[in-house]
Amino acid sequence: MKYLITGGAGFIGSNLTETLLDSGEEVVVLDNLSTGKLSNIEAFFENPRFSFMEGSVTDPDLCAGACGGVDAVLHQAAFISVPGSIEDPAGTHDTNVTGSINIFEAARHAGVKSIVWASSSAVYGNTDVLPNVESMPLCPLSPYAASKAAVEMFARSYVESYGMTIIGLRYFNVFGQRQDPASAYAAVIPLFISGLMSGEPVTIFGDGEQTRDFVHIENVVQANIKAATQSVSGAGGRAFNVGCGESITINELYDVIASGFGSDVRPLYAPARQGDVRDSFADIAGARNAFGYDPEIQINEGLKKTIDWNVKNV
Repeated sequence: MKYLITGGAGFIGSNLTETLLDSGEEVVVLDNLSTGKLSNIEAFFENPRFSFMEGSVTDPDLCAGACGGVDAVLHQAAFISVPGSIEDPAGTHDTNVTGSINIFEAARHAGVKSIVWASSSAVYGNTDVLPNVESMPLCPLSPYAASKAAVEMFARSYVESYGMTIIGLRYFNVFGQRQDPASAYAAVIPLFISGLMSGEPVTIFGDGEQTRDFVHIENVVQANIKAATQSVSGAGGRAFNVGCGESITINELYDVIASGFGSDVRPLYAPARQGDVRDSFADIAGARNAFGYDPEIQINEGLKKTIDWNVKNV
């Protein structure tokens, strides 16, 4: 198959690219390098089954050119910062909503067989009922979360209007190799690892008792490929949780990572950030039933793999 991966120079996209190329597939990456890095994909430039297009999903003509001859699109490009979305809701909408529509339109006219795109567990907001199940009402707390909820509605409308196959993946907290701790949008695990490697105290926002479902990048790659190739009838237009089905507090997470470094440096604490969800925990039965998703890397193994990669590569 020939895949287009938008945001393919980013953390998730570059891991998808590597796995597909290793499997003998052909990959086109579209990325404007605003958060993605050429260093994530430079090892692939000599591969004859790889090509790179620099540009943004906000450019409809570029999207149309990128979709030509493609069998499946894995749409990862997005404005990904919750605090950044509060500062720039219009820019968030432009990239996440308009950019996704541009990809859907380009894929429709090119006859692409399937689209898998990155939604987010942020669409749930705060809820007293856990785990998060796809049938729950959506309650986005930030423009970022609202943009993902909006694209879910557009995806459903494209399936109903044009008979396309479009599947959303509600990522929970993804972590693993190539996740950039220096990014303005850095997630908590690479920040913890980076701080502990340097001996500098890290900051936890809130009391640290908020919970998250952390999902290793290899599980996310599996979910994307299976959704693109193995989904059952009726999965199109829906969005599925992609987590591990486990929950851990941020304080517990810090302790596990610190113990991996043999460190007794304690974290600092700061006020909770606006728009952050208090608790998240994925029910993954929907993805398992729809396309056979089965997370093989649990959090402790994933943290060890991630720490080892950072020690060797950062």
